[in-house]
Amino acid sequence: MPANFLVVDDHPLFLEALRLSLGSAFPNTRIAEATSIAKAITMIDESEAFDLVLLDLSMPGTSGFDGLLELRTLYPKLPVVICSALEDSRIIQEAIRHGASGFISKSVRRAELAAAIEEVMAGNVYLPASYNPAENAEVDSELAQRLASLTPQQLRVLKMLRQGMLNKQIAYELSVGETTVKAHVSEILRKLNVASRTQAVIEVSKIDFDRILSGAESDGRTGV
Repeated sequence: MPANFLVVDDHPLFLEALRLSLGSAFPNTRIAEATSIAKAITMIDESEAFDLVLLDLSMPGTSGFDGLLELRTLYPKLPVVICSALEDSRIIQEAIRHGASGFISKSVRRAELAAAIEEVMAGNVYLPASYNPAENAEVDSELAQRLASLTPQQLRVLKMLRQGMLNKQIAYELSVGETTVKAHVSEILRKLNVASRTQAVIEVSKIDFDRILSGAESDGRTGV
């Protein structure tokens, strides 16, 4: 049966590869593309005929799972499948907890992509074979230890990163220079063992970050 898919991703090469894979697996399916959450919302509002959304977590203008939450809030009956290069079991678990109908790795083979989409279209939730929820408790403990190594100022910067603030906005709020903010961001990425701001935001979205921040401040730990 013909279907309408909406792919939300801002990486041209991946969009092209996914379009070819979807076109091969579902020959009669219409595939639309959006490079931002705002554009996706406009397209859904104008069409109201999409059967499935394939969403990348790392989108411009969004932080962590905010894009997923926005789509799930506005269109609760529209299945949203995360298609991401971030394959950590905690990320998968949180994506499902935030309302995703499935999680597909960007490195997945065409046959598995088709099977995953068919599973979701049948009304089920798709989880990759690599998903291991038993890993989460141990990894959460490790993440808490990494966060405990941040200074209060680094924690404040991390909190602002979660809010989607730019370096110059953070600098203004903290009354410091942009160079200082960049140094804090680099140190945050190093201590959390992540490669990007987006990954840092996704990491801390799994725990009670605000409690850790308030605890650090009440303990009187210092940092610049």
